[in-house]
Amino acid sequence: MTRPMSRLAKLMASAAVAAGALAGTAAHADVTLVMSSWLPPRHPIVVNAMKPWAREISDVTEGRVTVRVLAKPLGAPPAHYDMARDGVADITYGLHSFTTDDRFERSRIGQFSFIGDDAVSGSTAFWNVYTEMLDAEAEHEGVQVLGLFVHGPGVLHNNVRKIETLDDISGLKVRTPGGYIADLMKDLGATTLFMSSGEVYEKLSRGVIDGVTFTYEALTAFNLTDDLQYTMRVPGGLYNTTWFLVMNGDKWSEISEEDQEAIMSISGEAFAQRVGEAWNAADEAALEEIREAGIEIHDAPEALLDDIKARAATYEQEWADMIAEDGFDGTAALEAMRGQTGVAF
Repeated sequence: MTRPMSRLAKLMASAAVAAGALAGTAAHADVTLVMSSWLPPRHPIVVNAMKPWAREISDVTEGRVTVRVLAKPLGAPPAHYDMARDGVADITYGLHSFTTDDRFERSRIGQFSFIGDDAVSGSTAFWNVYTEMLDAEAEHEGVQVLGLFVHGPGVLHNNVRKIETLDDISGLKVRTPGGYIADLMKDLGATTLFMSSGEVYEKLSRGVIDGVTFTYEALTAFNLTDDLQYTMRVPGGLYNTTWFLVMNGDKWSEISEEDQEAIMSISGEAFAQRVGEAWNAADEAALEEIREAGIEIHDAPEALLDDIKARAATYEQEWADMIAEDGFDGTAALEAMRGQTGVAF
Protein backbone atom coordinates (compact mmCIF):
# COMPACT_ATOMS: atom_id res chain seq x y z
CA MET A 1 0.00 0.00 0.00
CA THR A 2 1.40 3.42 -1.01
CA ARG A 3 1.62 5.87 1.85
CA PRO A 4 0.23 9.39 1.37
CA MET A 5 2.94 11.96 0.65
CA SER A 6 3.81 13.95 3.75
CA ARG A 7 3.40 17.73 3.79
CA LEU A 8 7.20 18.13 3.93
CA ALA A 9 7.66 15.84 0.97
CA LYS A 10 5.07 17.77 -1.03
CA LEU A 11 6.85 21.02 -0.28
CA MET A 12 10.20 19.56 -1.30
CA ALA A 13 8.73 18.20 -4.56
CA SER A 14 7.18 21.58 -5.40
CA ALA A 15 10.49 23.28 -4.69
CA ALA A 16 12.30 20.87 -6.99
CA VAL A 17 9.86 21.55 -9.83
CA ALA A 18 10.20 25.28 -9.33
CA ALA A 19 13.98 25.04 -9.25
CA GLY A 20 13.94 23.05 -12.46
CA ALA A 21 11.76 25.63 -14.13
CA LEU A 22 14.05 28.42 -13.01
CA ALA A 23 17.08 26.50 -14.22
CA GLY A 24 15.46 26.10 -17.62
CA THR A 25 14.70 29.80 -17.77
CA ALA A 26 18.23 30.70 -16.75
CA ALA A 27 19.66 28.48 -19.48
CA HIS A 28 17.93 30.63 -22.06
CA ALA A 29 17.40 33.97 -20.36
CA ASP A 30 16.58 37.09 -22.32
CA VAL A 31 19.58 38.11 -24.41
CA THR A 32 20.72 41.59 -25.41
CA LEU A 33 23.18 41.63 -28.30
CA VAL A 34 25.61 44.42 -29.20
CA MET A 35 26.16 45.05 -32.90
CA SER A 36 29.19 47.00 -34.09
CA SER A 37 28.43 48.97 -37.26
CA TRP A 38 31.25 50.71 -39.15
CA LEU A 39 29.46 52.14 -42.20
CA PRO A 40 28.26 55.74 -41.81
CA PRO A 41 25.07 55.77 -39.68
CA ARG A 42 23.07 57.19 -42.60
CA HIS A 43 24.45 54.76 -45.15
CA PRO A 44 21.48 53.20 -47.01
CA ILE A 45 22.52 49.69 -46.02
CA VAL A 46 22.58 50.62 -42.34
CA VAL A 47 19.28 52.52 -42.53
CA ASN A 48 17.36 50.14 -44.79
CA ALA A 49 18.83 46.72 -43.98
CA MET A 50 20.97 46.42 -40.84
CA LYS A 51 18.84 48.42 -38.42
CA PRO A 52 15.43 47.12 -39.62
CA TRP A 53 16.75 43.56 -39.35
CA ALA A 54 18.08 44.25 -35.85
CA ARG A 55 14.70 45.66 -34.75
CA GLU A 56 12.84 42.73 -36.27
CA ILE A 57 14.82 40.26 -34.18
CA SER A 58 12.97 41.57 -31.13
CA ASP A 59 9.66 41.08 -32.91
CA VAL A 60 10.23 37.51 -34.07
CA THR A 61 11.56 36.43 -30.66
CA GLU A 62 8.76 38.23 -28.78
CA GLY A 63 11.28 40.44 -27.03
CA ARG A 64 13.47 37.64 -25.70
CA VAL A 65 16.38 38.68 -27.96
CA THR A 66 17.17 42.31 -28.67
CA VAL A 67 19.95 43.96 -30.65
CA ARG A 68 21.57 47.29 -29.82
CA VAL A 69 23.31 48.83 -32.84
CA LEU A 70 26.20 51.00 -31.67
CA ALA A 71 26.51 54.55 -33.00
CA LYS A 72 30.26 54.08 -33.35
CA PRO A 73 32.18 50.91 -34.26
CA LEU A 74 34.26 49.04 -31.72
CA GLY A 75 37.17 48.70 -34.14
CA ALA A 76 38.44 49.30 -37.66
CA PRO A 77 36.41 47.77 -40.53
CA PRO A 78 38.99 45.02 -41.31
CA ALA A 79 38.85 43.84 -37.68
CA HIS A 80 35.14 43.17 -37.57
CA TYR A 81 35.11 39.46 -38.34
CA ASP A 82 37.65 38.73 -35.60
CA MET A 83 35.75 41.03 -33.25
CA ALA A 84 32.69 38.78 -33.55
CA ARG A 85 34.70 35.59 -33.32
CA ASP A 86 36.55 36.80 -30.22
CA GLY A 87 33.47 38.28 -28.51
CA VAL A 88 34.54 41.92 -28.67
CA ALA A 89 31.14 42.50 -30.29
CA ASP A 90 28.22 40.09 -30.48
CA ILE A 91 27.28 40.85 -34.09
CA THR A 92 29.35 42.36 -36.90
CA TYR A 93 29.36 42.68 -40.65
CA GLY A 94 32.11 43.33 -43.16
CA LEU A 95 33.91 42.34 -46.34
CA HIS A 96 35.64 38.99 -46.70
CA SER A 97 38.40 40.70 -48.70
CA PHE A 98 39.30 42.92 -45.74
CA THR A 99 41.08 39.93 -44.19
CA THR A 100 44.55 39.45 -45.67
CA ASP A 101 44.76 35.70 -45.02
CA ASP A 102 43.12 32.89 -47.01
CA ARG A 103 40.43 31.83 -44.54
CA PHE A 104 37.63 32.86 -46.93
CA GLU A 105 39.07 31.59 -50.21
CA ARG A 106 35.79 30.02 -51.34
CA SER A 107 33.91 33.27 -50.78
CA ARG A 108 35.87 34.67 -53.72
CA ILE A 109 33.19 33.23 -56.03
CA GLY A 110 31.10 36.34 -55.37
CA GLN A 111 33.93 38.76 -56.18
CA PHE A 112 34.48 37.81 -59.83
CA SER A 113 33.54 39.88 -62.86
CA PHE A 114 30.24 39.34 -64.68
CA ILE A 115 28.44 37.98 -61.59
CA GLY A 116 25.18 39.92 -61.58
CA ASP A 117 23.46 43.10 -62.69
CA ASP A 118 21.62 43.76 -59.43
CA ALA A 119 22.20 43.22 -55.73
CA VAL A 120 19.10 41.10 -55.05
CA SER A 121 19.84 38.31 -57.52
CA GLY A 122 23.57 38.53 -56.75
CA SER A 123 23.08 38.33 -52.98
CA THR A 124 20.56 35.50 -53.00
CA ALA A 125 22.67 33.52 -55.47
CA PHE A 126 25.77 34.10 -53.35
CA TRP A 127 23.99 32.89 -50.21
CA ASN A 128 22.60 29.81 -51.96
CA VAL A 129 25.74 28.72 -53.77
CA TYR A 130 28.26 29.55 -51.05
CA THR A 131 26.28 27.75 -48.35
CA GLU A 132 25.05 24.77 -50.41
CA MET A 133 27.98 24.03 -52.72
CA LEU A 134 31.04 25.56 -51.02
CA ASP A 135 30.43 24.95 -47.29
CA ALA A 136 30.46 28.58 -46.18
CA GLU A 137 29.96 27.53 -42.56
CA ALA A 138 33.34 25.79 -42.45
CA GLU A 139 35.11 29.00 -43.53
CA HIS A 140 33.49 31.02 -40.76
CA GLU A 141 34.92 29.43 -37.62
CA GLY A 142 33.82 30.66 -34.22
CA VAL A 143 30.69 32.44 -35.43
CA GLN A 144 27.14 31.80 -36.52
CA VAL A 145 26.65 32.93 -40.11
CA LEU A 146 23.52 35.08 -40.30
CA GLY A 147 23.97 36.63 -43.73
CA LEU A 148 26.08 36.50 -46.88
CA PHE A 149 25.56 39.06 -49.60
CA VAL A 150 27.06 41.24 -52.34
CA HIS A 151 26.47 44.80 -53.46
CA GLY A 152 25.31 45.94 -56.89
CA PRO A 153 27.63 45.64 -59.90
CA GLY A 154 31.03 47.18 -59.23
CA VAL A 155 32.30 49.80 -61.65
CA LEU A 156 35.54 51.73 -62.29
CA HIS A 157 35.52 55.49 -61.62
CA ASN A 158 38.39 57.89 -62.28
CA ASN A 159 39.20 61.57 -62.74
CA VAL A 160 41.91 61.30 -65.40
CA ARG A 161 40.46 59.92 -68.65
CA LYS A 162 37.73 57.89 -70.28
CA ILE A 163 38.69 54.21 -70.23
CA GLU A 164 38.48 52.74 -73.72
CA THR A 165 41.61 50.55 -73.97
CA LEU A 166 44.05 48.77 -71.67
CA ASP A 167 46.47 51.65 -72.22
CA ASP A 168 43.95 53.99 -70.60
CA ILE A 169 44.07 51.94 -67.40
CA SER A 170 47.86 51.73 -67.33
CA GLY A 171 49.40 53.84 -64.58
CA LEU A 172 46.16 54.88 -62.89
CA LYS A 173 46.34 54.83 -59.10
CA VAL A 174 43.14 53.06 -58.09
CA ARG A 175 41.74 52.22 -54.68
CA THR A 176 40.36 48.70 -54.44
CA PRO A 177 38.81 46.77 -51.52
CA GLY A 178 41.40 44.00 -51.88
CA GLY A 179 40.71 40.46 -53.07
CA TYR A 180 40.03 39.61 -56.69
CA ILE A 181 39.53 43.14 -58.01
CA ALA A 182 42.93 44.20 -56.64
CA ASP A 183 44.55 41.37 -58.60
CA LEU A 184 42.54 42.09 -61.74
CA MET A 185 43.26 45.83 -61.75
CA LYS A 186 46.99 45.18 -61.35
CA ASP A 187 46.82 42.77 -64.27
CA LEU A 188 45.04 45.42 -66.33
CA GLY A 189 47.86 47.88 -65.64
CA ALA A 190 46.69 49.96 -62.69
CA THR A 191 48.59 50.68 -59.50
CA THR A 192 46.30 49.57 -56.69
CA LEU A 193 46.01 50.86 -53.14
CA PHE A 194 43.98 49.44 -50.28
CA MET A 195 42.14 51.66 -47.84
CA SER A 196 38.81 51.62 -46.06
CA SER A 197 35.82 53.25 -47.73
CA GLY A 198 35.90 56.19 -45.33
CA GLU A 199 39.46 57.11 -46.34
CA VAL A 200 38.72 57.42 -50.06
CA TYR A 201 37.38 60.99 -49.99
CA GLU A 202 40.57 62.43 -48.52
CA LYS A 203 42.90 60.41 -50.76
CA LEU A 204 40.93 61.22 -53.90
CA SER A 205 40.55 64.94 -53.18
CA ARG A 206 44.28 65.22 -52.43
CA GLY A 207 45.30 63.37 -55.59
CA VAL A 208 46.82 60.40 -53.79
CA ILE A 209 44.59 58.20 -55.96
CA ASP A 210 43.15 58.79 -59.44
CA GLY A 211 40.15 56.56 -59.13
CA VAL A 212 38.29 53.89 -57.25
CA THR A 213 36.45 50.63 -57.82
CA PHE A 214 33.09 51.24 -56.17
CA THR A 215 29.37 50.86 -56.64
CA TYR A 216 27.27 53.80 -57.81
CA GLU A 217 25.83 54.36 -54.34
CA ALA A 218 29.29 54.64 -52.80
CA LEU A 219 30.02 57.78 -54.82
CA THR A 220 27.17 59.58 -53.09
CA ALA A 221 27.50 57.84 -49.73
CA PHE A 222 31.13 58.97 -49.43
CA ASN A 223 30.74 62.36 -51.20
CA LEU A 224 32.98 61.58 -54.18
CA THR A 225 30.99 63.04 -57.08
CA ASP A 226 32.94 66.32 -57.18
CA ASP A 227 36.27 64.54 -57.60
CA LEU A 228 35.45 62.07 -60.39
CA GLN A 229 34.77 62.52 -64.12
CA TYR A 230 34.37 59.06 -65.73
CA THR A 231 32.62 55.80 -64.87
CA MET A 232 33.18 52.62 -66.88
CA ARG A 233 30.77 49.70 -66.54
CA VAL A 234 30.61 46.14 -67.87
CA PRO A 235 27.72 43.64 -68.05
CA GLY A 236 27.33 41.83 -64.74
CA GLY A 237 29.77 44.17 -63.02
CA LEU A 238 33.51 44.62 -63.31
CA TYR A 239 33.73 42.99 -59.89
CA ASN A 240 31.81 42.60 -56.68
CA THR A 241 32.55 42.36 -52.98
CA THR A 242 31.33 39.63 -50.68
CA TRP A 243 30.02 40.46 -47.24
CA PHE A 244 29.25 38.56 -44.05
CA LEU A 245 26.83 39.19 -41.18
CA VAL A 246 27.87 37.05 -38.21
CA MET A 247 27.28 36.48 -34.49
CA ASN A 248 29.72 35.27 -31.87
CA GLY A 249 29.33 31.49 -31.55
CA ASP A 250 29.14 31.43 -27.76
CA LYS A 251 26.53 34.17 -27.75
CA TRP A 252 24.49 32.23 -30.30
CA SER A 253 24.52 29.25 -27.93
CA GLU A 254 22.88 31.35 -25.21
CA ILE A 255 19.78 31.74 -27.40
CA SER A 256 17.06 29.09 -27.27
CA GLU A 257 16.56 26.82 -30.27
CA GLU A 258 13.12 28.35 -30.80
CA ASP A 259 14.57 31.86 -30.97
CA GLN A 260 17.50 30.72 -33.12
CA GLU A 261 15.00 29.43 -35.67
CA ALA A 262 13.06 32.70 -35.47
CA ILE A 263 16.22 34.73 -36.07
CA MET A 264 17.25 32.58 -39.03
CA SER A 265 13.78 33.02 -40.55
CA ILE A 266 14.65 36.68 -41.22
CA SER A 267 18.33 36.03 -41.90
CA GLY A 268 20.09 33.96 -44.57
CA GLU A 269 18.34 34.23 -47.93
CA ALA A 270 15.70 36.56 -46.47
CA PHE A 271 18.41 38.98 -45.38
CA ALA A 272 20.11 38.68 -48.77
CA GLN A 273 16.84 39.81 -50.33
CA ARG A 274 16.47 42.68 -47.84
CA VAL A 275 20.00 44.04 -48.21
CA GLY A 276 19.91 43.55 -51.98
CA GLU A 277 16.77 45.66 -52.25
CA ALA A 278 18.38 48.36 -50.13
CA TRP A 279 21.47 48.40 -52.32
CA ASN A 280 19.47 48.45 -55.55
CA ALA A 281 17.43 51.42 -54.36
CA ALA A 282 20.60 53.22 -53.30
CA ASP A 283 22.24 52.62 -56.68
CA GLU A 284 19.21 53.94 -58.54
CA ALA A 285 19.10 57.09 -56.43
CA ALA A 286 22.85 57.60 -56.78
CA LEU A 287 22.75 57.36 -60.57
CA GLU A 288 20.61 60.48 -60.71
CA GLU A 289 23.10 62.44 -58.61
CA ILE A 290 26.05 61.08 -60.61
CA ARG A 291 24.55 62.27 -63.89
CA GLU A 292 23.64 65.65 -62.37
CA ALA A 293 27.28 66.01 -61.26
CA GLY A 294 28.37 65.63 -64.88
CA ILE A 295 30.19 62.32 -64.49
CA GLU A 296 30.25 60.48 -67.83
CA ILE A 297 28.99 56.90 -67.58
CA HIS A 298 30.03 54.66 -70.48
CA ASP A 299 30.21 50.97 -71.37
CA ALA A 300 33.56 49.29 -71.89
CA PRO A 301 34.21 48.92 -75.66
CA GLU A 302 34.01 45.36 -76.99
CA ALA A 303 37.78 44.98 -77.43
CA LEU A 304 38.45 46.08 -73.86
CA LEU A 305 35.65 43.84 -72.63
CA ASP A 306 37.33 40.88 -74.35
CA ASP A 307 40.62 41.76 -72.62
CA ILE A 308 38.88 41.84 -69.24
CA LYS A 309 37.09 38.55 -69.91
CA ALA A 310 40.35 36.82 -70.82
CA ARG A 311 42.06 37.93 -67.63
CA ALA A 312 39.00 37.21 -65.52
CA ALA A 313 38.79 33.68 -66.89
CA THR A 314 42.38 33.05 -65.82
CA TYR A 315 41.66 34.08 -62.24
CA GLU A 316 38.49 31.99 -62.16
CA GLN A 317 40.38 28.91 -63.30
CA GLU A 318 43.16 29.45 -60.78
CA TRP A 319 40.54 29.73 -58.04
CA ALA A 320 38.66 26.64 -59.24
CA ASP A 321 41.91 24.64 -59.31
CA MET A 322 42.78 25.82 -55.79
CA ILE A 323 39.51 24.83 -54.14
CA ALA A 324 39.40 21.57 -56.10
CA GLU A 325 42.23 20.42 -53.83
CA ASP A 326 39.68 20.51 -50.98
CA GLY A 327 37.04 18.68 -53.00
CA PHE A 328 34.98 21.62 -54.24
CA ASP A 329 33.86 22.15 -57.85
CA GLY A 330 34.39 25.85 -58.45
CA THR A 331 33.45 25.72 -62.12
CA ALA A 332 30.08 24.18 -61.33
CA ALA A 333 29.53 26.67 -58.53
CA LEU A 334 30.23 29.62 -60.85
CA GLU A 335 27.85 28.21 -63.45
CA ALA A 336 25.18 27.80 -60.76
CA MET A 337 25.68 31.34 -59.52
CA ARG A 338 25.50 32.91 -62.98
CA GLY A 339 22.53 30.71 -63.75
CA GLN A 340 20.70 32.16 -60.75
CA THR A 341 21.58 35.77 -61.63
CA GLY A 342 20.95 35.32 -65.35
CA VAL A 343 24.35 36.59 -66.53
CA ALA A 344 25.74 34.92 -69.67
CA PHE A 345 29.54 34.71 -69.72
